[in-house]
Amino acid sequence: MDAAFTAEQDEIRRTLRELLVKRCGPGEVRSAVRTAHGYDGALWRQLAQDLGLPGLALAQEYGGVGCGPVELAVACEETGRALLPSPLLATAALAAPLIAALGTEAQRTALLPRIAAGELTATLAAPGGSLSTALGLTGDTTGGAWAGGGRAGGVQARPGPEGWRLYGEAARVLDGHSAGLLLVAAHAGGFPRSRTLLFLVRADTATGLARTRQTSLDETRPLARVELRDTAAELLGADDTVDAAGPAGALAAVGRTAAAVLAAEAVGAAASTLDRTVEYVKAREQFGRAIGSFQAVKHRLADLYVRVQAARSAAYYAAWDPTAGGLALAQALETLRITTAEAVQLHGGIGFTWEHEAHLYFKRAAADELLFGPVHRLRDHAAEQAGLFTQDAQGHGQGQAQGHGYGPRMGVAV
Repeated sequence: MDAAFTAEQDEIRRTLRELLVKRCGPGEVRSAVRTAHGYDGALWRQLAQDLGLPGLALAQEYGGVGCGPVELAVACEETGRALLPSPLLATAALAAPLIAALGTEAQRTALLPRIAAGELTATLAAPGGSLSTALGLTGDTTGGAWAGGGRAGGVQARPGPEGWRLYGEAARVLDGHSAGLLLVAAHAGGFPRSRTLLFLVRADTATGLARTRQTSLDETRPLARVELRDTAAELLGADDTVDAAGPAGALAAVGRTAAAVLAAEAVGAAASTLDRTVEYVKAREQFGRAIGSFQAVKHRLADLYVRVQAARSAAYYAAWDPTAGGLALAQALETLRITTAEAVQLHGGIGFTWEHEAHLYFKRAAADELLFGPVHRLRDHAAEQAGLFTQDAQGHGQGQAQGHGYGPRMGVAV
């Protein structure tokens, strides 16, 4: 494995950072999140048309750039630095890969080029209130329990003479109020033989669709409640190609890659927070000297620097090997939480004010862990999948059965 970035990846980083420095300062972020869509439409079109951002990881045959998860992670690290409000994550990291993996050729041809061009935004509407479980990051996607479950829970799908109809609602849908295309997880087959499938709902033509933007802790991550009342939908994929497990495997695969992208985005936010804090302590004076010259402050900043660099390494390793996505995301979210909390403290009284940008990053850290975590559940599920805490024949943990306090792999204390 060559860990060095390619010239193309460095160019993506440089070009995107230069643009976002000019167009996405704290003032522009506050203005963008208060618009109807929750982001700057002109900036989004520029990112799509000039840089090809939404199609960065899509195949060239569908109008994409033809890059991969690493390039998307590089881009999202930069959007994380600026806290860019945009539909990039929901569209490029969640919806587009699912369409590419599960859609028919006709669906891919009709939808992916429009997504790559920035003409169509999309998102995943997963009932049950836990996006991280739906993506297989904090729970198992098989069985469909993550999608609400039960005869009256989640979203129900019924076939009819004119196609599928959806009934129910999903809350906390990322960019659900503005996305032009919804990928809705719904139960089909009735209660005795219920299985979870994904359906396409086109917001511009769907009837019985109600979308309400919800108040969110982090305004740069707008969430919405999606209600479906006898809403026409199209099955993602063909009836004869959908297996009994439904989209569980595809959701888990997309979740692993999305976790790496999210980790890179969190690293970008943490790095930006650290940079801003370093600049502040170099300028802020106390007792006739810059507070950054105090040894205690230096130690705290050094600890944060090590955390950020370690999280960055984990994020890009996960972009190269998505099986490590859950652990990389846990490390990045923890790093962002600690870094932003320290930033507020080191900024002193000004760091506690709503007018200062420190609170934007602090709220991103708290909201991301609520939406994609929490950290301990990410790590617990990763350990469970790796078989770290399996039981022996006597019902004891494997590490304990071996006579020491460590698990069977990686030397993890139990």
